[in-house]
Amino acid sequence: MRLGGPVFADYETPEEWIDALDDLGYTAAYCPVDTDADPETVRAYREAATDADVVIAEVGAWGVNPVGPDADEREAAIAHCARHLELADAVGANCAVNVAGSRGDSWAGPHPDNFDADTFGLVVESVREILDRAGPDAASYALEAMPAMVPDSVESYRRLLDAVDRDAFAVHFDPVNLVASPRRYADTATLIERFVDEFGDQIQCVHLKDVAMGSDPLVHLSEVPPGEGNLDYRALLRALDGLDDDLPIMLEHLDGPDEYERAAEHVGDVSDEVGVSA
Repeated sequence: MRLGGPVFADYETPEEWIDALDDLGYTAAYCPVDTDADPETVRAYREAATDADVVIAEVGAWGVNPVGPDADEREAAIAHCARHLELADAVGANCAVNVAGSRGDSWAGPHPDNFDADTFGLVVESVREILDRAGPDAASYALEAMPAMVPDSVESYRRLLDAVDRDAFAVHFDPVNLVASPRRYADTATLIERFVDEFGDQIQCVHLKDVAMGSDPLVHLSEVPPGEGNLDYRALLRALDGLDDDLPIMLEHLDGPDEYERAAEHVGDVSDEVGVSA
């Protein structure tokens, strides 16, 4: 496994970026350039990562809705995701990633139609179109699981993979986003093990965070830093240890460098405890 996270230090060159990653102890990284970077710059960062033995985990294609209610919005979103997949391929990242999208106005929000058959068909069509437009040689396109849209479970991710039926459509693993009920919250180890058993080396990237459930009678789940919730990190790191040694596991959504440092320490402590390398 390769631990990574955001870089807060300013950098203007690939060498400065690598130095910043070294200072953090990261051997995996989020993509350091945007889609407007010129080919020479993209190539320079790819070569720097290769030379420094750093895995570029993902290119985030966030913020757009490939299945939204407006046809022009859908087209723009598909083009956006395809450009980010092209960047992932050019920079040597494992994948480009977005959520499937919502039938509502929010790109990642709930809607009553998000789980119906027509929406599932739109998701399949949009993923195929993104892949076919980008035509990646090595990078994959993946969808982050979300509680309010597909894929939201092991079963729905399998169904989606089979329906899209493209070699370059792979799996992104965010275990916290799958903890969408008290039943799953009660046994996150089984959820983790089932996901890893089902998808194995199709998993291109993992997001690390944690989840806590409130005490109110109605369910309220909150995202919290690693180690402050109920996600079974021992089970997670043991399960991931059986996959590719270069699999990136990426810290996210934390509040500044100090929280990221504490989260990295937690991952390191649990790794030592269970006897795996991260």
